[in-house]
Amino acid sequence: MFENDQDYSIVKIDTKAPSFNLPYYCPIKDDEGVMHLDDMKWKWVVLFFYPADFTFVCPTELKDMADNKEAFKDMWIQVLAASTDTVYSHKAWVKHESLMKNFPYKMLADHNLSTADAYNILDEETWLAGRGTFIIDPEGICRGIEVTSWPLGRNSEELLRKVEALQFMWANPWVACPARWKSGSKTLTPSIKISGEVGEQLKD
Repeated sequence: MFENDQDYSIVKIDTKAPSFNLPYYCPIKDDEGVMHLDDMKWKWVVLFFYPADFTFVCPTELKDMADNKEAFKDMWIQVLAASTDTVYSHKAWVKHESLMKNFPYKMLADHNLSTADAYNILDEETWLAGRGTFIIDPEGICRGIEVTSWPLGRNSEELLRKVEALQFMWANPWVACPARWKSGSKTLTPSIKISGEVGEQLKD
């Protein structure tokens, strides 16, 4: 859609995340500003796209993210909510929807649709973003992509588990985290020596 933009790229796992430069509404300060992805350099970022303000599943997801704000803070994760609405719509929604009371994160306004398109979640029939969650590491590399069906809400606790595993692997190169890994669980060091014997490696 935005082929003529020389900076345009489509998101891919384990490659540099597409850049963006978007206006935002900050509910805590009741103020607006502009956010560039480069502003988040050397931070872990969760870019949390949702379809639209004043909808139904969306406020339940954002409340779930807000309920875990201390966990995100403790893990040095910058959460950015985003939709294709304007900053004025964001402000009105926060004011009127009880589930959005005290929402702590900046809300990006991708009103020109370019970021939703670059992150490959733009619905070209409705011009709304899908439910896309993108985990970006401190070097600007996209390490996690999750896209769910519009009627299905996401789970912030599972998101925190994924980021914790990614942070562990970022600090410990060449280590892999198996399914359902949590802090303190066994990890794997991929090698032909353990091929066919992974179960043995994970035994207590």
